[in-house]
Amino acid sequence: MESDDMTDGEAAVADKSDADHKGQDAGRKGRSWLTEFVVLVVVALVIALTIKTFIVQPFVIPTASMQNTILVHDKVLVNKLVGHVSQIHRGDVVVFNGAGDWDPPITTDNNPLARIYRDFLGMFGATSGQTDYIKRVIGLPGDHVQCCNAQGLLTVNSVPLHERSYLPPGSTPSTIKFSIVVPAGQLWVMGDNREDSADSRYHDCQLQVATCESWDRDGTIPESKVIGRAFAVVWPLSRIKMLWVPATFGQAALSAGHSDADSRPAGRSVLAGRAAAPMTDQLRAVPGGLTLPLAAGGLIAVPLTLLERKLRLRIGRRLWI
Repeated sequence: MESDDMTDGEAAVADKSDADHKGQDAGRKGRSWLTEFVVLVVVALVIALTIKTFIVQPFVIPTASMQNTILVHDKVLVNKLVGHVSQIHRGDVVVFNGAGDWDPPITTDNNPLARIYRDFLGMFGATSGQTDYIKRVIGLPGDHVQCCNAQGLLTVNSVPLHERSYLPPGSTPSTIKFSIVVPAGQLWVMGDNREDSADSRYHDCQLQVATCESWDRDGTIPESKVIGRAFAVVWPLSRIKMLWVPATFGQAALSAGHSDADSRPAGRSVLAGRAAAPMTDQLRAVPGGLTLPLAAGGLIAVPLTLLERKLRLRIGRRLWI
């Protein structure tokens, strides 16, 4: 009887031990999944921030300066390698930082970490101190950009630009007369909605009627301030399209005349006309929300996290063998 009682007691202890182990295993599994979920979220955020800071970033367009190419509230994707890894071309639609050129200088923008921090805040909709703009590149360094020839067309290196494909119907290339050789390292940019775009023309000290601020010079913007090239409209769904460079900028004569332009001193050759105030504010490009970069981060983070878990469990089993 004692032997049977001891056996029952041992069985009870064994059952309790098994229950404890199962409880511990369940607890470990629960903590494991919680840890993996936290790791997944952190990895997704890091990947999203990396993509948004260095590769592709969405921007929302709040005003009409790029109509009809880009409409109000359109969301565009910007390739941030352009201007840093690959070259900027005439006809590109670029997003650039206007601080120190079209806006008062922001000293923190010279700090790469400050830019990353600002991009991180932008992921959550914070746009404090935002100075980004979106325009079309018309003139590269050394180009002679002029308005207008006898046919009323904008010319670059004496080559007329036929802009009907991207200007709003019935609009003129420019009612403001100007002629400038783009300085080295600078770009001459204009909005597609020429009658409602505060672009290089409105930041040119020699063309402005209003007071010229100390940071305004000749209206050009530095190549180094280009954040990237807008290459697609992705929202709303009815507006999805690629932003191709118009055919008029593919004329071989543009580059052929560029070498002659390089030999001229940079600066203004002829001045005519005065810039009236634009109808609306300058076109800002507001950093987009978290959805797109986080979705991309999640697509990458999920398989990476699952792979990490699989490897960790395999290594753990080998250690126990």
